[in-house]
Amino acid sequence: MNKKNILFVSHTPKQCGVYEFGKNLFEAIQKSEKYNFVKIEGESKKELDKAISKFNPSAIFYNYHPAVMPWVCTKQTKGLYKNNVSEIEVMQIAMIHEITQKVADNASNRRDKYLQGDPSFQWNSLFDFYVAADPTLLLKNDIVFKTGRLIPSYINKFEEPVIPTFGSFGFGTLNKGFEKIIDKVQDEFDEAVIKINIPFAEFGDTDGNNAKKIAENCRAKINKQGIKLEISHEFLDDAKLLDFLAQNSMNVFLYEDKQDRGISSTLDFALAVNRPIAVSDSIMFRHVQSANPSICVEDSSLKTILKNGVGPLRKFKEEWDQKNMTWEVDRIIDTAIHKYVTKKKISFLKKIKGFVKRKVTGKNVEAFTWLRNTNAVNEDDMSIIKNINYSPVIGQINFNRILDDEARKIYEPTVEFLKTLVPRTMSKKIERANVQQAFVFDTVYRFIKQNNASKLLCVGSYEDTASMSLIKMGYNIEEIDPMINYFLQDYYTKPSIKKSNYDIVFSTSVIEHDPHDESFIKCIEGLLAPGGVAVITCDYKDGWKPGDLKPDVDARLYTKNDLEKRLLSYLPNSTLVDVPNWECPNPDFVLAEKYRYTFATFVFKKNN
Repeated sequence: MNKKNILFVSHTPKQCGVYEFGKNLFEAIQKSEKYNFVKIEGESKKELDKAISKFNPSAIFYNYHPAVMPWVCTKQTKGLYKNNVSEIEVMQIAMIHEITQKVADNASNRRDKYLQGDPSFQWNSLFDFYVAADPTLLLKNDIVFKTGRLIPSYINKFEEPVIPTFGSFGFGTLNKGFEKIIDKVQDEFDEAVIKINIPFAEFGDTDGNNAKKIAENCRAKINKQGIKLEISHEFLDDAKLLDFLAQNSMNVFLYEDKQDRGISSTLDFALAVNRPIAVSDSIMFRHVQSANPSICVEDSSLKTILKNGVGPLRKFKEEWDQKNMTWEVDRIIDTAIHKYVTKKKISFLKKIKGFVKRKVTGKNVEAFTWLRNTNAVNEDDMSIIKNINYSPVIGQINFNRILDDEARKIYEPTVEFLKTLVPRTMSKKIERANVQQAFVFDTVYRFIKQNNASKLLCVGSYEDTASMSLIKMGYNIEEIDPMINYFLQDYYTKPSIKKSNYDIVFSTSVIEHDPHDESFIKCIEGLLAPGGVAVITCDYKDGWKPGDLKPDVDARLYTKNDLEKRLLSYLPNSTLVDVPNWECPNPDFVLAEKYRYTFATFVFKKNN
């Protein structure tokens, strides 16, 4: 099979984090079985044009930052910029650095905003699509994708130091907090070694004045005889840097930036060497601040983090390896090319046929979280609440049923419990629809307790109050949602995902939005471990048929036949957990004063 060419464009070698990230990314995606990535390192549009002519690429992928690729967009006069790649008739996609949620949300297509006076145009309106290596990003913008991080492959063969040794590295730019590392170590240890590597930065500290000044400040802080400090300024290549980090007891990064910054790539290397890591609560480490136990020095001492070892880091190492990154980039390019071609076709039809104007989107991410009051915008604090107890609802419980007014009475205490845990998110929901969240929470909680379930997956987790509440109670929930990472079918193909692995998979009001519910339900069965349970709710109206009235975001409303026969036919290795009762002649939920339907549950168990 002939693989399509994709140009990978970066700048000429420099001592900078952007170049190093691009170099490592290219080495990973070269292993793609779908695309042939061709790397060019240059400093001009002329070099790019030459490569386009030679390789005839299907897409161009930039390792882009305005500071290192100024030729892509140049300033002509005050307030006016020239987009030097605007006339290229090839889909262009850029890996952007220093990403924030605001930047991602405001990114626009270069053909939508050709010339702008806004300085953010330097990158913010240049390309067809954007990619950010920020696992925490919410995917609210149709032209923005995200990946995980990229952890280099490395085997640590060094013995752990006898004397506690703390390492750190980074260019000599502002707010790195190297001096704080000295303070922190001296506060907790009487004998230790601190090793810091501060190379000169090609961009921002070429002469090394900042790096030298930071080194002087650090040396001046040593006030204990048993604390030894070693500082170097050599720029270490990847192999030497990894060896440097591998020989420490712990690597520590105490950046001070609190807002409007992207993710630091320092942890990509630190995670590779299988040593404990301590970080500050800087926004630049937001991607690892979910580690449990915490690795933030604001939460724990260095001694505690060191004692906890590498366990809290394991999930990051498994998720952000080279195979997963290659899969991510392949998937993104597939989707971007499809969207790009679709948009061009629609543009052509509009020109020749007066085609009705409509927004071009891929899958509808809002469909999974639509049942809410959009006027409520505050977010809940997701800190774990210790020693909180929940008592499941009492009485005869049917797991496969209609969630009608009778069910609302049964689950009213659960709704109130959820409101105590995540009040702000619950306030966003339509009150009469909260019976679904309550049912899912109560049912999942029951099966956790009954079966000692430990591996839990929520499908459609963004603003899912059942999932959020379980997390606040201390349960470890793996989350997937197109707003935060993947569609279920994409997730199912990810290299690191283990099939037949989850004790419970739950999903609240998601399946009715998926055009392909057969693959949706099959993926859930494939992910369940033998004996595992799936807990699903859906929009329901018996007798509904295609063409009948339904909410626009729904692909369908479910019927008794769908649940009793069609969905079960896709589940050869599973059975319902109890005898169903899906009779509902009079649906009692009304949306927008015109859609009358109800909610049904679908709970099944995978056979042992």
